[in-house]
Amino acid sequence: MEQNKDLNQFDIPFARRTHLNNSNSIFNKKLLILSPFLFLLFSIFALRLIRNIEIGSLDNLNFQDQINHDHRILGHLPYAEIPKEKLVLIEPNIEVHIDMRNSLLNMREEAKKDGIFLVFLSGFRSINLQNDIFYSLKSSRNQEAAERARVSAPPGYSEHSTGFAIDIGDAAHRETDFQTEFENTDAFRWLIKNAAKFHFKLSFNKNNKFIDYEPWHWRYEGSIEALKVFETSNREL
Repeated sequence: MEQNKDLNQFDIPFARRTHLNNSNSIFNKKLLILSPFLFLLFSIFALRLIRNIEIGSLDNLNFQDQINHDHRILGHLPYAEIPKEKLVLIEPNIEVHIDMRNSLLNMREEAKKDGIFLVFLSGFRSINLQNDIFYSLKSSRNQEAAERARVSAPPGYSEHSTGFAIDIGDAAHRETDFQTEFENTDAFRWLIKNAAKFHFKLSFNKNNKFIDYEPWHWRYEGSIEALKVFETSNREL
């Protein structure tokens, strides 16, 4: 008997089974039947959520594209090179767009009447020449591209390539050629007062957020073609 008692200590307990009541069973059956429909609804919701996220991303990309629509490089807008047949020579080594020739020469003559002698320093520059200026001078001055771009446009991004830009100096103060000190000359003061009458405008003033102040650099806006060329730049003012 003692031996049987010891064995009984290791008997496996009686397995108890519980049964779901009828209400829970019915609920689970209904849930099982509805599962495919619930899964479908969840799938539709998830797809719409993903689509909304994608549309939001696309809208953000479109917004960014609008911000960068002008395609600036180092602060400079792109400009196409004028066809050769639209260029005219106004003096040795200086060509300009034919549309601005008369206005430019008339402006110089009008300045002479006031005792001001304007000097034309640079007119049309090809993209190839601009390439040499930008990269050669950058190298010789040991400047990085972003630093050099403050005072010289990358090739394909210079107003001079349009033929509508002209750099002007004062014959009485040649030491101020291409210098900000040009603003202290009589020639600059005369231009500020009179240039608009001849459809010329200072391109890069002191408020320009991209390019350093260039009191010598003027552009012509006296024709429809010129206005189209500089439309983006003027829209940002």
